Amino acid sequence: MPRDHSSLDPKVLDKLSHLSLVARTVVEGFMAGHHTSPHRGSSVEFAQHRPYAPGDELRRIDWKVFARSDRLVVKEYVEETNLSCHILLDASESMLYGSHDWTKFDYARWCAAALAHLVLGQRDTAGLIIFDEKHRTKVPPANGQPQLATILGTLQSAEPTGPTAIGTALNQLAPRLRNKGIVAIFSDFIDEPEKIFEGIRRLAFAGHEPILFQILDDKEISFDFDALLKLEGLEGTGDHKIDPKAIREAYMKEIEAHNRALELEAAAHSIDYVRVQTSASPDSILSAYLAKRESRARGGKH
Repeated sequence: MPRDHSSLDPKVLDKLSHLSLVARTVVEGFMAGHHTSPHRGSSVEFAQHRPYAPGDELRRIDWKVFARSDRLVVKEYVEETNLSCHILLDASESMLYGSHDWTKFDYARWCAAALAHLVLGQRDTAGLIIFDEKHRTKVPPANGQPQLATILGTLQSAEPTGPTAIGTALNQLAPRLRNKGIVAIFSDFIDEPEKIFEGIRRLAFAGHEPILFQILDDKEISFDFDALLKLEGLEGTGDHKIDPKAIREAYMKEIEAHNRALELEAAAHSIDYVRVQTSASPDSILSAYLAKRESRARGGKH
């Protein structure tokens, strides 16, 4: 049966009033299409015990351990072992651009919210960092519904401001992420690839597994403009009106070379790199995360 993408259409998501509704709509639509439950099922491969927490199913309690030690512990299996997901959201000024009714930042925020909803729905651990050229806001990793509410509230109130320097930001953030896990980075990655991957390598060296989600507006890919463009100059140099036809060829070469460099660097370091346009449904974000989660839970590589 063909999948219904209507609930994942950015035009639909843009009309939803609350970020929590966006997150739930994306996750439920994605899961319905894949005929997959967001909750972990049973596995025959035992992994470990962990302390019982309110909300855990009673059937998961190891009553033999309780009889011996008077401690309530829950059995976890390979597919059920809790993982940490650090969600990093670029809130620099370059994310303000949008040729649709929504900006790159709006789209990235929807994706971050949906990922948090998915991760916490699996009873994994999620945290959030919002950054521009440096760390701005942090929600420490935790799990449960209160954590989802905190993450969604933080995302809802965030605004894109500040210079773009993702390479610098990642270098600063890498040593601050204490829980080893998956690091999902949402950004347009408008920075020098060498600087970006200096920070990415630090994350990988520390035992994290980064996923790069490059969020680009359709016009940034096609440069399909007809009228004169008003471009804002850097460092207070003023605005400039430019004929897009005169620079289109040079721009296309530059953006293609930039994205190709990101792609090659990611491949060279076995880093997952997912490019998403803001007109596309965000299901590839969740697919990439679930593939990475399964690989990490089983101790596998790419």
